[in-house]
Amino acid sequence: MMDAATITTWMNEIAGAVRAERDYLIQLDAAIGDGDHGINMTRGFDAVVRALAQEEDGTPGKLLTLAGKTLVSSVGGASGPLWGSALRRGGRALGDAPTFDDGKLVEALEAALAAVVDLGAAVLGDKTMVDAMDPAVATLRREVDAGTVLPVALRRAAEAAEVGMRATIPLQARKGRASYLGERSIGHQDPGATSTALIVRALERTVAGSQ
Repeated sequence: MMDAATITTWMNEIAGAVRAERDYLIQLDAAIGDGDHGINMTRGFDAVVRALAQEEDGTPGKLLTLAGKTLVSSVGGASGPLWGSALRRGGRALGDAPTFDDGKLVEALEAALAAVVDLGAAVLGDKTMVDAMDPAVATLRREVDAGTVLPVALRRAAEAAEVGMRATIPLQARKGRASYLGERSIGHQDPGATSTALIVRALERTVAGSQ
């Protein structure tokens, strides 16, 4: 079973990962966006870490919802609203329970993905974060339903996210600022898919470290 500490550790892992890859995310975004993705993600998840540190008695669902609200209020561009909506929807899926199991984690991530799709109106192949998030969530669902232990299931989900991330390179962007470039967006890895893969890897490390 996982609990509030799982959520807090995950958010800290994300903050560390996006901070470490900040310049790389800026470089990717500079090629097909406005170059601020690494800055925004770092600012946002640093703010999340600070917000969660002040929340003493939150349930997992409440903490995830707080993380989402914090991202919306502290991050510009598309990443704040998208990840903010995702985490808030995931938090609602977890509800008020003090702990959650593998199946509930999958439900929360499926809800998060649905929030991203609803807000961004993107599907697989549009060269967005969905290209990493969708295969990760689908893989996790399949592995958990098959009885795979969670650390292994998450490792496979993270691998699926990274495959999806790399698969954005030959795509032409159909959503977001990158879509304005048309064919010039081809040949560049999507920054949103890249940070999404970092977030899934952070979840894998969180769970693996708690086993």
